[in-house]
Amino acid sequence: MKVLANLDKNKSAWFMLIVLFFFFLLRLPSLFEPYWYGDEGVYQTLGNAIKNDRLLYRDIWDNKPPFIYLLYSVFNSDQFATKLASLIAGLLSVLVFFFLAKKLFSPPTGGSKICYFVTVIFAILFGLPLIEGNIANAENFMLLPILASALLILYTLDRSIHKTSSRKKSSYLYLMLNTYYLIPLSSGLLLSSAFLFKVVAIFDFAAFIVFIAIIRLGERLSFKNIKNQIILVSVGFIAPIILTTLFFLINGGLKDFLQAAFIQNVGYVGYGNKFLIPQGLLLLKAIFLSVFILYIFKIRKILSLTTIFILIWFAFSLFNAFFAERPFPHYLLVLLPSFSLILGLIFWDKKYQKIITSFLLIAMVFVFSNFHFFDKSIAYYKNFIMFIADKKSITSYEAFFDKKTPIDYEIALFLKPKIRKSDSIFIWGNNPQVYKMVGVLPPGRYVVAYHITGYKDGILNTKNSINKVKPKFIVIMPDQQAVPFSLSGYLPRIKIGNALIYERIL
Repeated sequence: MKVLANLDKNKSAWFMLIVLFFFFLLRLPSLFEPYWYGDEGVYQTLGNAIKNDRLLYRDIWDNKPPFIYLLYSVFNSDQFATKLASLIAGLLSVLVFFFLAKKLFSPPTGGSKICYFVTVIFAILFGLPLIEGNIANAENFMLLPILASALLILYTLDRSIHKTSSRKKSSYLYLMLNTYYLIPLSSGLLLSSAFLFKVVAIFDFAAFIVFIAIIRLGERLSFKNIKNQIILVSVGFIAPIILTTLFFLINGGLKDFLQAAFIQNVGYVGYGNKFLIPQGLLLLKAIFLSVFILYIFKIRKILSLTTIFILIWFAFSLFNAFFAERPFPHYLLVLLPSFSLILGLIFWDKKYQKIITSFLLIAMVFVFSNFHFFDKSIAYYKNFIMFIADKKSITSYEAFFDKKTPIDYEIALFLKPKIRKSDSIFIWGNNPQVYKMVGVLPPGRYVVAYHITGYKDGILNTKNSINKVKPKFIVIMPDQQAVPFSLSGYLPRIKIGNALIYERIL
Protein backbone atom coordinates (compact mmCIF):
# COMPACT_ATOMS: atom_id res chain seq x y z
CA MET A 1 0.00 0.00 0.00
CA LYS A 2 2.87 2.37 0.78
CA VAL A 3 4.38 1.69 -2.63
CA LEU A 4 1.06 2.52 -4.32
CA ALA A 5 0.73 5.69 -2.25
CA ASN A 6 4.27 6.76 -3.21
CA LEU A 7 3.54 6.07 -6.88
CA ASP A 8 0.40 8.19 -6.68
CA LYS A 9 2.31 11.04 -5.03
CA ASN A 10 5.03 10.88 -7.68
CA LYS A 11 2.39 10.85 -10.41
CA SER A 12 0.76 13.94 -8.92
CA ALA A 13 4.12 15.68 -8.55
CA TRP A 14 5.12 15.02 -12.15
CA PHE A 15 1.66 16.05 -13.35
CA MET A 16 1.90 19.36 -11.52
CA LEU A 17 5.43 20.05 -12.76
CA ILE A 18 4.28 19.56 -16.35
CA VAL A 19 1.13 21.67 -15.89
CA LEU A 20 3.01 24.48 -14.13
CA PHE A 21 5.69 24.50 -16.84
CA PHE A 22 3.00 24.65 -19.53
CA PHE A 23 1.29 27.51 -17.66
CA PHE A 24 4.64 29.31 -17.48
CA LEU A 25 5.05 28.99 -21.25
CA LEU A 26 1.54 30.36 -21.85
CA ARG A 27 2.29 33.38 -19.68
CA LEU A 28 5.89 33.94 -20.78
CA PRO A 29 5.00 36.42 -23.60
CA SER A 30 3.19 38.62 -21.07
CA LEU A 31 6.54 39.48 -19.46
CA PHE A 32 7.60 41.22 -22.67
CA GLU A 33 4.44 43.13 -23.52
CA PRO A 34 4.86 46.86 -24.16
CA TYR A 35 3.21 49.53 -22.03
CA TRP A 36 -0.18 49.51 -23.70
CA TYR A 37 -3.06 48.52 -21.42
CA GLY A 38 -4.95 51.46 -19.88
CA ASP A 39 -5.77 49.86 -16.52
CA GLU A 40 -2.16 48.85 -16.01
CA GLY A 41 -1.16 52.42 -16.87
CA VAL A 42 -3.44 53.75 -14.13
CA TYR A 43 -2.02 51.26 -11.60
CA GLN A 44 1.55 52.21 -12.61
CA THR A 45 0.86 55.91 -12.18
CA LEU A 46 -0.84 55.45 -8.81
CA GLY A 47 1.93 53.12 -7.67
CA ASN A 48 4.52 55.79 -8.48
CA ALA A 49 2.39 58.44 -6.76
CA ILE A 50 2.33 56.35 -3.56
CA LYS A 51 6.13 56.03 -3.75
CA ASN A 52 6.26 59.83 -3.99
CA ASP A 53 4.19 60.29 -0.81
CA ARG A 54 0.86 61.12 -2.40
CA LEU A 55 -1.98 59.77 -0.30
CA LEU A 56 -4.07 57.35 -2.28
CA TYR A 57 -7.55 58.65 -3.24
CA ARG A 58 -7.04 62.08 -1.65
CA ASP A 59 -4.04 63.12 -3.77
CA ILE A 60 -4.26 60.58 -6.62
CA TRP A 61 -7.45 58.84 -7.71
CA ASP A 62 -8.86 55.60 -9.02
CA ASN A 63 -11.90 53.59 -8.01
CA LYS A 64 -10.56 50.29 -6.65
CA PRO A 65 -9.48 49.22 -3.16
CA PRO A 66 -5.83 49.91 -2.30
CA PHE A 67 -4.01 46.57 -2.67
CA ILE A 68 -3.55 46.64 -6.45
CA TYR A 69 -1.92 50.09 -6.26
CA LEU A 70 0.21 49.09 -3.26
CA LEU A 71 1.40 46.01 -5.15
CA TYR A 72 2.46 48.15 -8.13
CA SER A 73 4.15 50.54 -5.71
CA VAL A 74 6.15 47.69 -4.15
CA PHE A 75 7.49 46.81 -7.61
CA ASN A 76 8.14 50.48 -8.50
CA SER A 77 5.43 50.16 -11.17
CA ASP A 78 7.91 48.25 -13.30
CA GLN A 79 5.90 46.34 -15.88
CA PHE A 80 8.20 43.32 -16.10
CA ALA A 81 8.23 42.96 -12.30
CA THR A 82 4.46 43.24 -11.90
CA LYS A 83 3.84 40.85 -14.79
CA LEU A 84 6.30 38.42 -13.20
CA ALA A 85 4.46 38.77 -9.88
CA SER A 86 1.21 38.02 -11.73
CA LEU A 87 2.80 34.96 -13.34
CA ILE A 88 4.04 33.68 -9.96
CA ALA A 89 0.62 34.30 -8.41
CA GLY A 90 -0.85 32.36 -11.33
CA LEU A 91 1.51 29.41 -10.79
CA LEU A 92 0.58 29.30 -7.10
CA SER A 93 -3.11 29.58 -8.00
CA VAL A 94 -2.84 26.54 -10.27
CA LEU A 95 -1.09 24.60 -7.50
CA VAL A 96 -3.69 25.51 -4.86
CA PHE A 97 -6.49 24.77 -7.33
CA PHE A 98 -5.07 21.24 -7.80
CA PHE A 99 -5.17 20.61 -4.03
CA LEU A 100 -8.69 22.02 -3.89
CA ALA A 101 -9.79 19.71 -6.71
CA LYS A 102 -8.19 16.73 -4.92
CA LYS A 103 -10.07 17.65 -1.74
CA LEU A 104 -13.38 17.86 -3.60
CA PHE A 105 -13.11 14.96 -6.02
CA SER A 106 -12.32 12.14 -3.63
CA PRO A 107 -13.84 8.66 -4.31
CA PRO A 108 -16.09 7.44 -5.98
CA THR A 109 -13.87 6.01 -8.70
CA GLY A 110 -12.43 8.47 -11.17
CA GLY A 111 -11.86 11.28 -8.69
CA SER A 112 -8.10 11.49 -9.32
CA LYS A 113 -8.57 11.64 -13.10
CA ILE A 114 -11.18 14.37 -12.70
CA CYS A 115 -8.90 16.52 -10.54
CA TYR A 116 -6.21 16.23 -13.24
CA PHE A 117 -8.75 17.16 -15.92
CA VAL A 118 -10.11 20.25 -14.16
CA THR A 119 -6.61 21.45 -13.23
CA VAL A 120 -5.56 21.34 -16.88
CA ILE A 121 -8.70 23.28 -17.88
CA PHE A 122 -8.07 25.88 -15.19
CA ALA A 123 -4.37 26.25 -16.09
CA ILE A 124 -5.05 26.66 -19.82
CA LEU A 125 -7.85 29.20 -19.47
CA PHE A 126 -5.95 31.16 -16.82
CA GLY A 127 -2.71 31.06 -18.79
CA LEU A 128 -4.13 32.17 -22.13
CA PRO A 129 -4.90 35.82 -22.96
CA LEU A 130 -8.46 34.70 -23.85
CA ILE A 131 -9.91 36.28 -20.69
CA GLU A 132 -6.93 38.58 -20.06
CA GLY A 133 -4.91 36.27 -17.87
CA ASN A 134 -1.88 38.05 -19.32
CA ILE A 135 -2.83 41.39 -17.74
CA ALA A 136 -1.61 42.24 -14.23
CA ASN A 137 -5.11 43.21 -13.16
CA ALA A 138 -6.76 42.96 -9.74
CA GLU A 139 -8.61 39.76 -10.68
CA ASN A 140 -5.33 38.01 -11.49
CA PHE A 141 -4.04 38.58 -7.97
CA MET A 142 -7.40 37.87 -6.27
CA LEU A 143 -7.64 34.25 -7.36
CA LEU A 144 -4.79 32.96 -5.20
CA PRO A 145 -6.20 34.10 -1.82
CA ILE A 146 -9.73 33.09 -2.87
CA LEU A 147 -8.60 29.58 -3.82
CA ALA A 148 -6.55 29.23 -0.64
CA SER A 149 -9.55 30.38 1.37
CA ALA A 150 -11.80 27.84 -0.38
CA LEU A 151 -9.37 25.07 0.53
CA LEU A 152 -9.32 26.18 4.17
CA ILE A 153 -13.12 26.41 4.23
CA LEU A 154 -13.27 22.73 3.31
CA TYR A 155 -10.83 21.96 6.10
CA THR A 156 -13.07 23.76 8.60
CA LEU A 157 -15.62 21.03 7.83
CA ASP A 158 -13.12 18.23 8.35
CA ARG A 159 -14.38 16.45 11.46
CA SER A 160 -10.85 15.61 12.55
CA ILE A 161 -10.14 19.30 13.07
CA HIS A 162 -13.02 19.76 15.47
CA LYS A 163 -12.65 16.55 17.47
CA THR A 164 -11.07 16.97 20.87
CA SER A 165 -10.53 14.50 23.65
CA SER A 166 -10.78 15.42 27.30
CA ARG A 167 -8.43 12.55 28.08
CA LYS A 168 -5.47 14.01 26.19
CA LYS A 169 -4.60 17.37 27.64
CA SER A 170 -1.32 17.67 25.79
CA SER A 171 0.40 20.05 23.40
CA TYR A 172 -1.28 18.10 20.58
CA LEU A 173 -4.70 18.92 22.00
CA TYR A 174 -3.63 22.54 22.33
CA LEU A 175 -2.67 22.59 18.64
CA MET A 176 -5.99 21.01 17.67
CA LEU A 177 -7.97 23.54 19.68
CA ASN A 178 -6.03 26.39 18.13
CA THR A 179 -6.47 24.93 14.66
CA TYR A 180 -10.23 25.05 15.20
CA TYR A 181 -9.96 28.84 15.42
CA LEU A 182 -6.96 29.42 13.18
CA ILE A 183 -8.23 27.80 9.98
CA PRO A 184 -11.55 29.68 9.58
CA LEU A 185 -9.88 32.89 10.78
CA SER A 186 -7.14 32.48 8.16
CA SER A 187 -9.78 31.79 5.52
CA GLY A 188 -11.45 35.08 6.35
CA LEU A 189 -8.13 36.96 6.22
CA LEU A 190 -7.41 35.56 2.77
CA LEU A 191 -10.83 36.60 1.51
CA SER A 192 -10.29 40.05 2.96
CA SER A 193 -7.01 40.42 1.08
CA ALA A 194 -8.89 39.50 -2.12
CA PHE A 195 -11.57 42.07 -1.23
CA LEU A 196 -8.91 44.73 -0.78
CA PHE A 197 -7.82 44.02 -4.34
CA LYS A 198 -11.40 44.30 -5.61
CA VAL A 199 -14.70 44.49 -3.76
CA VAL A 200 -16.37 41.73 -5.78
CA ALA A 201 -14.56 39.20 -3.56
CA ILE A 202 -17.50 39.84 -1.22
CA PHE A 203 -19.41 37.30 -3.31
CA ASP A 204 -16.84 34.57 -2.67
CA PHE A 205 -17.11 35.41 1.03
CA ALA A 206 -20.90 35.15 0.81
CA ALA A 207 -20.69 31.86 -1.09
CA PHE A 208 -18.44 30.25 1.52
CA ILE A 209 -20.55 31.52 4.44
CA VAL A 210 -23.73 30.15 2.83
CA PHE A 211 -21.96 26.85 2.17
CA ILE A 212 -20.87 26.50 5.81
CA ALA A 213 -24.39 27.24 7.02
CA ILE A 214 -26.04 24.74 4.65
CA ILE A 215 -23.58 21.93 5.42
CA ARG A 216 -23.68 22.44 9.16
CA LEU A 217 -27.46 22.59 9.23
CA GLY A 218 -27.49 19.39 7.24
CA GLU A 219 -25.37 17.79 9.97
CA ARG A 220 -27.90 18.96 12.56
CA LEU A 221 -25.32 20.84 14.55
CA SER A 222 -26.43 23.45 17.01
CA PHE A 223 -26.91 27.00 15.83
CA LYS A 224 -24.15 28.01 18.26
CA ASN A 225 -21.56 25.86 16.43
CA ILE A 226 -22.65 27.21 13.05
CA LYS A 227 -22.55 30.75 14.38
CA ASN A 228 -19.05 30.32 15.84
CA GLN A 229 -17.57 29.14 12.55
CA ILE A 230 -19.26 31.90 10.56
CA ILE A 231 -18.14 34.49 13.11
CA LEU A 232 -14.51 33.31 12.86
CA VAL A 233 -14.49 33.63 9.06
CA SER A 234 -16.27 36.99 9.31
CA VAL A 235 -13.83 38.38 11.88
CA GLY A 236 -10.92 37.41 9.65
CA PHE A 237 -12.66 39.08 6.72
CA ILE A 238 -13.64 42.31 8.47
CA ALA A 239 -10.49 42.99 10.55
CA PRO A 240 -8.13 44.05 7.69
CA ILE A 241 -10.87 46.22 6.18
CA ILE A 242 -11.30 48.02 9.51
CA LEU A 243 -7.53 48.52 9.82
CA THR A 244 -7.39 49.92 6.27
CA THR A 245 -10.26 52.27 7.06
CA LEU A 246 -8.49 53.44 10.22
CA PHE A 247 -5.33 54.16 8.21
CA PHE A 248 -7.20 56.53 5.89
CA LEU A 249 -9.07 58.07 8.83
CA ILE A 250 -5.81 58.86 10.62
CA ASN A 251 -4.25 60.28 7.45
CA GLY A 252 -7.21 62.47 6.51
CA GLY A 253 -8.38 60.50 3.50
CA LEU A 254 -11.35 58.54 4.88
CA LYS A 255 -14.03 60.25 2.80
CA ASP A 256 -12.01 59.84 -0.39
CA PHE A 257 -11.25 56.17 0.39
CA LEU A 258 -14.89 55.30 1.05
CA GLN A 259 -16.00 57.21 -2.03
CA ALA A 260 -13.45 55.60 -4.34
CA ALA A 261 -13.41 52.02 -3.09
CA PHE A 262 -17.10 51.58 -2.25
CA ILE A 263 -19.63 54.35 -2.89
CA GLN A 264 -18.47 55.22 -6.41
CA ASN A 265 -18.95 51.61 -7.46
CA VAL A 266 -22.72 51.94 -6.88
CA GLY A 267 -22.97 54.28 -9.86
CA TYR A 268 -20.55 52.13 -11.85
CA VAL A 269 -22.66 49.01 -11.30
CA GLY A 270 -25.87 50.91 -11.96
CA TYR A 271 -24.70 51.89 -15.45
CA GLY A 272 -25.82 48.66 -17.12
CA ASN A 273 -28.26 47.36 -14.53
CA LYS A 274 -31.24 49.65 -15.12
CA PHE A 275 -34.39 47.63 -15.78
CA LEU A 276 -37.74 49.34 -15.06
CA ILE A 277 -36.06 50.91 -12.02
CA PRO A 278 -32.45 51.86 -11.19
CA GLN A 279 -30.56 48.63 -10.38
CA GLY A 280 -33.66 46.68 -11.47
CA LEU A 281 -31.65 44.12 -13.42
CA LEU A 282 -29.29 43.63 -10.48
CA LEU A 283 -32.30 43.03 -8.22
CA LEU A 284 -33.65 40.45 -10.67
CA LYS A 285 -30.29 38.64 -10.72
CA ALA A 286 -30.23 38.66 -6.91
CA ILE A 287 -33.70 37.10 -6.82
CA PHE A 288 -32.61 34.29 -9.18
CA LEU A 289 -29.53 33.69 -7.04
CA SER A 290 -31.59 33.59 -3.84
CA VAL A 291 -34.11 31.15 -5.32
CA PHE A 292 -31.28 28.88 -6.47
CA ILE A 293 -29.62 28.91 -3.02
CA LEU A 294 -32.93 28.17 -1.31
CA TYR A 295 -33.45 25.24 -3.67
CA ILE A 296 -29.99 23.87 -2.85
CA PHE A 297 -30.79 24.26 0.84
CA LYS A 298 -34.07 22.38 0.39
CA ILE A 299 -32.43 19.37 -1.33
CA ARG A 300 -29.17 19.50 0.65
CA LYS A 301 -29.73 16.07 2.24
CA ILE A 302 -29.60 14.28 -1.11
CA LEU A 303 -26.55 16.15 -2.41
CA SER A 304 -22.90 15.50 -1.63
CA LEU A 305 -20.70 18.10 0.05
CA THR A 306 -18.75 18.45 -3.21
CA THR A 307 -21.88 19.10 -5.28
CA ILE A 308 -23.22 21.65 -2.81
CA PHE A 309 -19.91 23.52 -2.61
CA ILE A 310 -19.34 23.74 -6.35
CA LEU A 311 -22.93 24.67 -7.25
CA ILE A 312 -23.11 27.41 -4.60
CA TRP A 313 -19.72 28.83 -5.55
CA PHE A 314 -20.53 28.73 -9.27
CA ALA A 315 -23.88 30.49 -8.70
CA PHE A 316 -22.27 33.30 -6.68
CA SER A 317 -19.36 33.57 -9.15
CA LEU A 318 -21.81 33.84 -12.04
CA PHE A 319 -23.59 36.64 -10.20
CA ASN A 320 -20.17 38.21 -9.59
CA ALA A 321 -19.21 38.12 -13.28
CA PHE A 322 -22.51 39.77 -14.28
CA PHE A 323 -22.56 42.16 -11.31
CA ALA A 324 -21.45 45.26 -13.22
CA GLU A 325 -23.15 44.17 -16.48
CA ARG A 326 -20.10 45.08 -18.55
CA PRO A 327 -18.43 42.94 -21.22
CA PHE A 328 -14.80 43.09 -20.04
CA PRO A 329 -13.20 39.63 -20.36
CA HIS A 330 -11.17 39.87 -17.12
CA TYR A 331 -14.47 39.86 -15.20
CA LEU A 332 -14.69 36.17 -16.13
CA LEU A 333 -11.55 35.36 -14.15
CA VAL A 334 -13.66 35.31 -10.98
CA LEU A 335 -15.82 32.63 -12.59
CA LEU A 336 -12.92 30.49 -13.77
CA PRO A 337 -12.26 28.34 -10.64
CA SER A 338 -15.88 27.29 -10.10
CA PHE A 339 -16.40 26.87 -13.86
CA SER A 340 -13.47 24.45 -14.04
CA LEU A 341 -14.78 22.58 -11.01
CA ILE A 342 -18.32 22.29 -12.35
CA LEU A 343 -16.92 20.71 -15.51
CA GLY A 344 -15.43 18.02 -13.28
CA LEU A 345 -18.64 17.75 -11.28
CA ILE A 346 -20.51 16.71 -14.43
CA PHE A 347 -18.39 13.54 -14.56
CA TRP A 348 -18.12 13.06 -10.79
CA ASP A 349 -21.80 13.37 -9.76
CA LYS A 350 -23.36 11.02 -12.30
CA LYS A 351 -26.65 10.94 -10.42
CA TYR A 352 -27.36 14.59 -11.25
CA GLN A 353 -25.23 14.78 -14.38
CA LYS A 354 -28.02 15.92 -16.73
CA ILE A 355 -29.27 18.61 -14.35
CA ILE A 356 -25.77 19.99 -13.71
CA THR A 357 -24.96 19.94 -17.44
CA SER A 358 -28.18 21.80 -18.26
CA PHE A 359 -27.46 24.41 -15.60
CA LEU A 360 -23.93 24.92 -16.95
CA LEU A 361 -25.09 25.19 -20.58
CA ILE A 362 -27.69 27.84 -19.71
CA ALA A 363 -25.05 29.81 -17.81
CA MET A 364 -22.60 29.58 -20.72
CA VAL A 365 -25.21 30.87 -23.17
CA PHE A 366 -25.44 34.05 -21.08
CA VAL A 367 -21.65 34.30 -20.77
CA PHE A 368 -20.97 33.97 -24.50
CA SER A 369 -23.76 36.38 -25.40
CA ASN A 370 -22.64 39.08 -22.95
CA PHE A 371 -18.85 39.04 -22.83
CA HIS A 372 -16.13 39.91 -25.31
CA PHE A 373 -13.18 37.53 -25.50
CA PHE A 374 -9.67 38.23 -26.72
CA ASP A 375 -9.97 36.71 -30.16
CA LYS A 376 -6.31 36.89 -31.19
CA SER A 377 -4.81 34.30 -28.84
CA ILE A 378 -2.98 32.38 -31.58
CA ALA A 379 -1.81 35.63 -33.15
CA TYR A 380 -0.63 36.76 -29.69
CA TYR A 381 1.90 33.93 -29.51
CA LYS A 382 2.83 34.26 -33.17
CA ASN A 383 3.53 37.97 -32.61
CA PHE A 384 5.83 37.13 -29.69
CA ILE A 385 7.70 34.36 -31.51
CA MET A 386 8.29 36.52 -34.60
CA PHE A 387 9.52 39.37 -32.40
CA ILE A 388 12.06 37.31 -30.44
CA ALA A 389 13.15 35.64 -33.71
CA ASP A 390 13.91 39.14 -35.04
CA LYS A 391 11.34 38.75 -37.82
CA LYS A 392 9.20 41.65 -36.62
CA SER A 393 10.12 45.24 -35.84
CA ILE A 394 9.56 46.74 -32.40
CA THR A 395 6.99 49.14 -33.83
CA SER A 396 5.05 46.33 -35.50
CA TYR A 397 5.26 44.25 -32.32
CA GLU A 398 3.89 47.13 -30.23
CA ALA A 399 1.13 47.93 -32.73
CA PHE A 400 -0.23 44.38 -32.42
CA PHE A 401 -1.51 45.24 -28.93
CA ASP A 402 -2.88 48.66 -29.85
CA LYS A 403 -2.31 50.80 -32.92
CA LYS A 404 -1.71 53.79 -30.63
CA THR A 405 1.05 52.09 -28.61
CA PRO A 406 3.97 53.05 -30.95
CA ILE A 407 2.80 56.68 -30.76
CA ASP A 408 2.88 56.53 -26.95
CA TYR A 409 6.48 55.34 -27.14
CA GLU A 410 7.40 58.12 -29.60
CA ILE A 411 5.85 60.72 -27.29
CA ALA A 412 7.75 59.33 -24.30
CA LEU A 413 10.99 59.22 -26.33
CA PHE A 414 10.53 62.89 -27.27
CA LEU A 415 9.63 64.10 -23.75
CA LYS A 416 11.93 62.14 -21.46
CA PRO A 417 15.26 63.83 -22.39
CA LYS A 418 13.63 67.24 -21.95
CA ILE A 419 12.20 66.58 -18.49
CA ARG A 420 14.07 67.31 -15.29
CA LYS A 421 13.26 65.61 -11.99
CA SER A 422 11.31 68.67 -10.82
CA ASP A 423 9.28 68.96 -14.05
CA SER A 424 5.82 67.62 -14.79
CA ILE A 425 3.66 66.93 -17.83
CA PHE A 426 -0.08 66.71 -18.35
CA ILE A 427 -1.74 64.27 -20.73
CA TRP A 428 -5.21 65.07 -22.01
CA GLY A 429 -6.19 61.54 -22.95
CA ASN A 430 -6.53 58.00 -21.67
CA ASN A 431 -2.89 56.95 -22.01
CA PRO A 432 -1.68 57.02 -18.38
CA GLN A 433 1.16 54.63 -19.20
CA VAL A 434 2.98 57.59 -20.80
CA TYR A 435 3.42 59.09 -17.31
CA LYS A 436 5.26 55.91 -16.31
CA MET A 437 7.37 55.85 -19.47
CA VAL A 438 8.44 59.48 -19.01
CA GLY A 439 8.93 59.01 -15.25
CA VAL A 440 6.64 61.78 -13.98
CA LEU A 441 3.30 62.18 -12.24
CA PRO A 442 0.19 64.06 -13.39
CA PRO A 443 -0.12 67.54 -11.86
CA GLY A 444 -3.50 66.85 -10.28
CA ARG A 445 -5.56 64.17 -8.65
CA TYR A 446 -6.87 62.55 -11.82
CA VAL A 447 -4.85 60.42 -14.21
CA VAL A 448 -7.05 60.02 -17.30
CA ALA A 449 -9.47 62.18 -19.26
CA TYR A 450 -12.51 59.99 -18.52
CA HIS A 451 -11.94 60.60 -14.79
CA ILE A 452 -11.44 64.33 -15.27
CA THR A 453 -14.72 64.67 -17.17
CA GLY A 454 -16.54 62.02 -15.13
CA TYR A 455 -16.25 63.59 -11.67
CA LYS A 456 -17.72 66.86 -10.49
CA ASP A 457 -14.41 68.26 -9.29
CA GLY A 458 -12.40 66.75 -12.15
CA ILE A 459 -12.05 69.76 -14.44
CA LEU A 460 -11.63 72.30 -11.61
CA ASN A 461 -9.08 70.16 -9.76
CA THR A 462 -7.08 69.62 -12.95
CA LYS A 463 -7.24 73.30 -13.94
CA ASN A 464 -6.07 74.47 -10.50
CA SER A 465 -3.31 71.84 -10.44
CA ILE A 466 -2.03 72.89 -13.87
CA ASN A 467 -2.01 76.55 -12.82
CA LYS A 468 -0.11 75.63 -9.65
CA VAL A 469 2.36 73.04 -10.97
CA LYS A 470 2.79 74.56 -14.45
CA PRO A 471 3.73 71.35 -16.28
CA LYS A 472 6.47 71.80 -18.85
CA PHE A 473 4.50 69.96 -21.54
CA ILE A 474 0.84 69.34 -22.22
CA VAL A 475 0.04 66.44 -24.54
CA ILE A 476 -3.30 66.47 -26.36
CA MET A 477 -4.10 62.95 -27.47
CA PRO A 478 -6.21 62.37 -30.60
CA ASP A 479 -9.92 61.55 -30.46
CA GLN A 480 -10.46 63.61 -27.30
CA GLN A 481 -12.98 66.38 -26.73
CA ALA A 482 -11.69 69.95 -26.61
CA VAL A 483 -9.44 70.74 -23.67
CA PRO A 484 -11.79 72.20 -21.00
CA PHE A 485 -9.33 74.86 -19.79
CA SER A 486 -7.06 77.53 -21.24
CA LEU A 487 -3.68 76.71 -22.78
CA SER A 488 -2.48 80.26 -22.21
CA GLY A 489 1.28 80.27 -21.76
CA TYR A 490 1.75 77.20 -23.97
CA LEU A 491 2.63 76.95 -27.66
CA PRO A 492 2.42 73.93 -30.00
CA ARG A 493 5.84 72.28 -30.19
CA ILE A 494 5.44 69.09 -32.23
CA LYS A 495 2.86 66.72 -33.61
CA ILE A 496 3.53 63.01 -33.16
CA GLY A 497 1.01 60.86 -34.96
CA ASN A 498 -2.17 62.80 -34.28
CA ALA A 499 -1.05 63.81 -30.79
CA LEU A 500 -0.18 67.48 -30.33
CA ILE A 501 2.45 68.45 -27.75
CA TYR A 502 2.43 71.95 -26.24
CA GLU A 503 5.42 73.44 -24.41
CA ARG A 504 5.26 76.04 -21.67
CA ILE A 505 6.81 79.36 -22.68
CA LEU A 506 5.90 81.41 -19.58
